[in-house]
Amino acid sequence: MSEIRLTGPLAQSGLLAAGSAPKDARLAVVCIHGRGASAADIIGLSDAFGLSDVLYVAPDAPGGAWYPAPFTQPLSANEPYLSNALGRIEEILAGLKAEGFGPERTVLAGFSQGACLSLEYLARNAGSVAGVLGFSGGLIGPDAANRPETASLAGTKVFIGCSRTDPFIPALRVMETERHLAARGAEVEAVLYPEPGHSINGDEIARAVTLLKAIG
Repeated sequence: MSEIRLTGPLAQSGLLAAGSAPKDARLAVVCIHGRGASAADIIGLSDAFGLSDVLYVAPDAPGGAWYPAPFTQPLSANEPYLSNALGRIEEILAGLKAEGFGPERTVLAGFSQGACLSLEYLARNAGSVAGVLGFSGGLIGPDAANRPETASLAGTKVFIGCSRTDPFIPALRVMETERHLAARGAEVEAVLYPEPGHSINGDEIARAVTLLKAIG
């Protein structure tokens, strides 16, 4: 991983950055880590993806977690942490926009808690990003099948990958997430893998790279 120094509005944002310098990057990918991990862990996606024209930035969650309770609990169980975490994403996207990375040039990528946050942000903020990579995650809350949001997600590319027997992410929630986002016009690819575990596999990386290459 080649870390880079951020300048301009992003310089004081407390983000870890890797990949291409902002002035040379085609896309910016905001990498959101999972519970108990860190920005230093998730920024490793820059090496895994192997794309030389992408800027990667990653924030650290306070105390190593974006919200305290399981993601399928009532939303109130994770407040105000959930709202704060979604606000952090919004701040990062605003900083990237000031650097020239508008919605058509930004992607959210997250694992576990980070995947849930990334998908949730998209669901609540149509048109905010060009794509989302959700590794082992789904929409947040007790019910993803009856979401209130209706704004169009047309043109937004989404990949969700997860084990069928993931110990933290129910397969049903993955499919409910796919249906909700697709019903609003997003181009969604969801894959449930037969292998057990809670990790990112090689096929997910390959599909993510394909998605990133298709943007822009």
